[in-house]
Amino acid sequence: MSDVSTLDLAAPHRSRPVTGRRFLLIYNPMAGLRRRGRLSRTVETLHDLGCAVTLAETTCAGHAAELAAQARPDEVDAVVAAGGDGTINEVVNGLCQRAERGEGPPLPLGIVPLGTANVLALELGLPWRGAQIGRVLANAPTRMVHIGRCLPDNGPPRLFAQMLGAGMDARVVASIRPHMKRQIGKAAYMVEGMREILSNPRVGYAVEIERPDGGRERHEVASAVLAKGHFYGGTYVLAPQARLEDPGFQVCLFLRGGRLTAFAYAAGMVLGGLDRLPAYKVVPAVRVRITALPGGPTGEPVQADGDVLATVPFTADIAPYTLPVLG
Repeated sequence: MSDVSTLDLAAPHRSRPVTGRRFLLIYNPMAGLRRRGRLSRTVETLHDLGCAVTLAETTCAGHAAELAAQARPDEVDAVVAAGGDGTINEVVNGLCQRAERGEGPPLPLGIVPLGTANVLALELGLPWRGAQIGRVLANAPTRMVHIGRCLPDNGPPRLFAQMLGAGMDARVVASIRPHMKRQIGKAAYMVEGMREILSNPRVGYAVEIERPDGGRERHEVASAVLAKGHFYGGTYVLAPQARLEDPGFQVCLFLRGGRLTAFAYAAGMVLGGLDRLPAYKVVPAVRVRITALPGGPTGEPVQADGDVLATVPFTADIAPYTLPVLG
């Protein structure tokens, strides 16, 4: 089996004349270092199935978005993100630049899961073996996915495919260092989550919700997660009704703060009983406004698909177009 690092990144590699899809495969060399064989096998399978694959390695934050934005529909049939949820989020933002400018629909997105959590890949039900991933990319039809849009008061708009969070989960994401994720994987979230609980920060948010039926409601919460899919942090379920194909999201409201309540939330999520806690509520929405409560700190982080992308206050809605996804 060839190592991806030995492949020429300047041109497509073909094992036979191309008869299938043409892919631009964008991969993060720092994501899933121990899963490099999965990527190699995926590429080999695509070649064997007659697909053209152009490999592009990211070199810095934001590079995946730039590479995806440069993809042309007359040159490639789909853009594949090989990495974690953060890399996928960047590719999604790059792909959708055409639609944001009114130049046409986004190119289809493909995924090779290599990251720590791989929540979107789990949501899509993608396989984990390289050969199976290659067959999905080569043959699967597209699913039309509605994606969320974060509109910060102090920053550019950003898209999210799986989730957007303000509060405890965003502070945990902001505190994790890349080397920690590489060394201990998902345990990094547990370590930082415990540290966040024990620090017991007194932070609160006002959440203004516009429901799909046009109704409006307001809540004061300790944390909030806007879920496009029902999985969170792996296979934990926050919003059982959330689906990627729905033109809205489910707003998960953590109504109370404090250490004991935070431990109850964590236990409820792990044991599958979160929806039975009286301090937890899920509300369907098409538009949400989140601000800090009076007297609260400013500049609190906002995480989307596992990376910090903005600060509170912000508004979130659904993008006015769909993203085709292979899977």
